[in-house]
Amino acid sequence: MVDESTRLDKLLGARTAGTLAKHRELHTVGDLLEFWPRRYLEHTSDLSDLHVGKYVVAVAEVKTAVTRRMQKRRGEMLNVTITDGRNDVDLAFFKAWGHKDALVPGVRAVFAGEVGMYRGRWQLTHPAYQVVEGDLGTAATERGPIPVYLQVKGLQNWSVAECVRIVLDHLEDVPEPIPATLRSRHGLPGRLQALRGIHVPAAYPEVQRARHRMRYEEALVFQTLLAQQRARRAADRTTGRTPREGGLLAAFDARLPFELTAGQREVGRTLAEEMARDVPMNRLLQGEVGSGKTVIALRAMLAAVDSGGQAALLAPTEVLAAQHHRSITTMLGDLAEGGMLGGSAIGTRVALLTGSQSTAARRENLLAAASGDAGIVIGTHALIQDKVQFQDLALVVVDEQHRFGVEQRDALREKGSQPPHVLVMTATPIPRTVTMTVFGDMETSTLSELPRGRSPITTHVVPADRAAWVQRTWERVAEEVRAGRQAYVVCPRIGDDGTGSAGSAVSADDEEVAVVVATEGDDEPATGPAPRELASVYGVEAVLRENPALAGLTVAVLHGRMAPEDKDAVMRSFTRGEVDVLVSTTVIEVGVDVPNATVMVVVDADRFGVSQLHQLRGRVGRGRHAGLCLLMTSSEAESSVERLEAVAGTNDGFELARLDLELRGTGDVLSGRQSGGGRSGRAMGRGSFRFLSLVRDEEIILQARDDAAALVGGDPELAEHPVLAAAVAERVDEEQAAFLERG
Repeated sequence: MVDESTRLDKLLGARTAGTLAKHRELHTVGDLLEFWPRRYLEHTSDLSDLHVGKYVVAVAEVKTAVTRRMQKRRGEMLNVTITDGRNDVDLAFFKAWGHKDALVPGVRAVFAGEVGMYRGRWQLTHPAYQVVEGDLGTAATERGPIPVYLQVKGLQNWSVAECVRIVLDHLEDVPEPIPATLRSRHGLPGRLQALRGIHVPAAYPEVQRARHRMRYEEALVFQTLLAQQRARRAADRTTGRTPREGGLLAAFDARLPFELTAGQREVGRTLAEEMARDVPMNRLLQGEVGSGKTVIALRAMLAAVDSGGQAALLAPTEVLAAQHHRSITTMLGDLAEGGMLGGSAIGTRVALLTGSQSTAARRENLLAAASGDAGIVIGTHALIQDKVQFQDLALVVVDEQHRFGVEQRDALREKGSQPPHVLVMTATPIPRTVTMTVFGDMETSTLSELPRGRSPITTHVVPADRAAWVQRTWERVAEEVRAGRQAYVVCPRIGDDGTGSAGSAVSADDEEVAVVVATEGDDEPATGPAPRELASVYGVEAVLRENPALAGLTVAVLHGRMAPEDKDAVMRSFTRGEVDVLVSTTVIEVGVDVPNATVMVVVDADRFGVSQLHQLRGRVGRGRHAGLCLLMTSSEAESSVERLEAVAGTNDGFELARLDLELRGTGDVLSGRQSGGGRSGRAMGRGSFRFLSLVRDEEIILQARDDAAALVGGDPELAEHPVLAAAVAERVDEEQAAFLERG
């Protein structure tokens, strides 16, 4: 009996099975069936999208065929021109025998080969081909669309398709993870029928129906996994945390110099209600840049301190941790000086822990955390080290959560004597479908309303090849500074400071930027000219110092490779207004709050992602003056210019996040790796959906979420649905299982 575990050599022979195993890691029937077609060919293909080195599979008609004797070699050469009706491609066969009788004008065939260029024309040299006529197998006849697979060295595309057909002919059934009631409710074909529709379709609508079913299956399996995690977390118990009357939170609220927005008040009520329960809060707070998330988090931390516990705030960089420490201690005033001379009688301490602190400062802050004297502890990765202890960790706040790994977040949570409440914050707007998928095991709050007093930000694209525009950019910066305001200039590289340090160094705080946009294609990217050198912090600083428009202005640099005390000194100087222009890497991307900064220039802006540009420009316009962001680019690529124009065209972070998802692909957004990992093409992990699109398939995800919740609600361990349970268990590898279990 043949099933998905059957080895391919039993059906295809040792030689073919060995080729599939060697080049695509396909060993079993199940492996081959999940080697999905990348696209389909109709009876004539489009030959317009070609580049040198591309492996092309196309159906085309022979336009001309000419045989000639070779001058320097014995024998005849065959030159063929094929066409799709609009575009021509030449074929060259250095041995005409065996080809000249098959490839005559009017014959249609499937051609496969690597694209080259000869005398200014596209050419395939000795391509493989199969004439489309007669009964040559389902994969290459007029009976249906022709599936195109990733290239398998040693096998032609139609040979791979024939292998899949043989396997399907031997299969009588496959495990079905979607319960029959759900298949019936949503009108979905069975899994075996869907596999046939994908690999050997009779017509394209059959492909579409099969793909729809597979999208739903992927969504159901993953949403079931998340539903189980929510159910298990609901069984955890902890101590409810409520602020005491007349305590820190009440005192802080009484001193607030501004009125909270309606959204801030609503989220605050939600956090208070969840923290008061004995089930650990597990909430994601997302909001636009400058929407006031820090105030909400601080109020939650004060509630935790009021209840007798402690709160820890984990920040991704030392610059951001120091910024949080400064802003929180400033907002609290004497409430942050508990036990100190002049401190409030009801106050607490706010400790800062970073990896670069002096031994004395570190020892003092470690003691404050362990003794409970510091009700709020702010830090970077240093917070998760074994030496860091808390007396009673009640609340964990993670800022910019995507900057942290699984183990780092988990290590901090485990420092509580019981499960702490968790608040995860991000200033990167997240599309709804991503929220339901990546954070489907968390509750979500969204802040879209900006606090009163925030000024609008205008964004323009500046072509770097127009010298007058570039000069006007620097003049505009000078005008803002001479009006009493300040400016950021952001660069993708650190560069050389003249001390001999390498310009390509990357630190834990500060990564140099290199954007890669995901594509849906099955071919290698086109090769092109060597990339130009990107602008660097030190290079741009030198240019600015020599520009007459900026004469007399104070210019400073900031990047993650600097000594921590130097970074802190620069930020303090900028915050105090002693620095006019700060030339920086993306280390200032999040959390940096200087209301007097009104203009930002992003050099080589095409090297940054859409959401990252939105984050960066959120550093300006934070006071009473309007913000200006100028995106400078040397790129002539249409896609790059369109991305920058999209950023310039809207300040809606959620609209831009959706665009970012479309451009970067699901994998990069979800898991830091593009989808389709592994040579076999088998999908694993959150970032590897092979059919489901987080851009397109919101309705399917919503359906699956509701269905999964109902299934798990009635059968938490899926005892009545063992195939679905097995699919859920197989969906994640060990590391990702740990991520889901630990949150």
